[in-house]
Amino acid sequence: KFTILKAVFTVVLVLPLATLQAGNPDRVGQAGAPELLINPWARSSGFHGMNSANIRGIESMRTNIAGMAFSRSTEVVFANTQWMRGSGISLNAIGLSQKVGESGVLGVSIMSMSFGDIEITTTALPEGGVGTYRPQFINMGLGYAKAFSNSIFGGFTMRAISESISDVSAQGFAVDAGIQYITGATDNVKFGIALRNIGLPMRYSGDGMAFRNNAPEGDFEMTMEQRTEKFELPSLLNIGGAYDFKLQELHRITLMANFTSNSFTSDQIGGGLEYAFKEYFMVRAGYRWTDGLMKDETRNTAYTGLAAGFTIELPLKKVEEEEETSPTIGLDYSYRTTNPFAGTHTIGARISL
Repeated sequence: KFTILKAVFTVVLVLPLATLQAGNPDRVGQAGAPELLINPWARSSGFHGMNSANIRGIESMRTNIAGMAFSRSTEVVFANTQWMRGSGISLNAIGLSQKVGESGVLGVSIMSMSFGDIEITTTALPEGGVGTYRPQFINMGLGYAKAFSNSIFGGFTMRAISESISDVSAQGFAVDAGIQYITGATDNVKFGIALRNIGLPMRYSGDGMAFRNNAPEGDFEMTMEQRTEKFELPSLLNIGGAYDFKLQELHRITLMANFTSNSFTSDQIGGGLEYAFKEYFMVRAGYRWTDGLMKDETRNTAYTGLAAGFTIELPLKKVEEEEETSPTIGLDYSYRTTNPFAGTHTIGARISL
C-alpha cells in the first residue's frame, strides 16, 4: 500500500511540471475521433470535466473510470445533449453499471452523435439537389472498476469507435485507465489520475473511396481505391484534486482543480465548485482555461471556459436505519458557454438502486 501511495503522490506532484509544455499546438487537427473528447453526461459536464478526482458512478467512464467503483448496486443514466445549439448536432448517451462481488463494478455505456440530414454535393453538382446523407458516430464502452482498499480505487475501460456514412467508414479501439485516492480525517481529500483514448490509428475505407479509371495496360476501365491517411486518437492525461467542506452534516461544499495534458492540442487547466444540501440538491460551476482562450483570434475551441449545472436527486423510499441508503431518482442539467452558437445544453436522468 505504501508503494502505491508513493507512486500516486509522485505522479500527482511531479507530472504536471514535466508536462507543462506537453500540449502541442502544432499538432492541432492531426487527431481524429473528436467525439471522444465530448462529455455527453449532464452532471459531470457542469464542471467542464474538472472533477476527475471526485467523479462518481457511470459518468466516470468518460472522465476517470476509477470513480465507478463507488456505485452502490445498480445505476442507470440517460442524457441528451444539444451540442452548440444552432449547429444541428445532438448527442444521446445511456449507461448502466452493476456491482459485482464485494468491491467490483461492471459498467457499459453507449454514445451516439447525430448531425441531421446533410445535403449531398459533388464536383458536378456543387449545389446539391440529389438527396441527403446522415453520418453516424457511435462509441461503446465496457468498463470495470474496483475498490482495492478503503482509500485506493482503480479501473479501466475498453471502447469501440465507429464513424460512418453510407459508403465510407472507420473503426477503432481505445483503452482508458484511472485511479483515485481518498484520504483525510473524514475522507475529504481526493486525488485522481486518468489516461484516456489510448489506441491504434484509425483509417477510412469503403466504396466511397473507389473510382473508375482507365487500366494502366489495356483498353478497358477498372475500379481503383484511394488509400486514406491514418489518423491518431486524441489521447490525454487528467490529473485532479478535490476537497470537501462538510457543514453540520447537511451541507457540503467541494472545491476541485484539474490539469489536462493533451497530445494534439494545448493543455488545459481549471477548477470547479459544488454546493450540496443533504445530497438531494446540488448546484455546480466550473471553468476550463487553455492558451489563447481570451481572444477570438487565438482561441482554438468554440468553448469559452464557463460551465454550470444543477442536480435534483430524491430518495424513492424512507430510510429506517441510519446506515441504510435509499434508492434514488435524479435529474441533471448543465450548460457550457460557446462562441459561436448558443452554448451546449445537456439534460439527463438517473436511477440509483
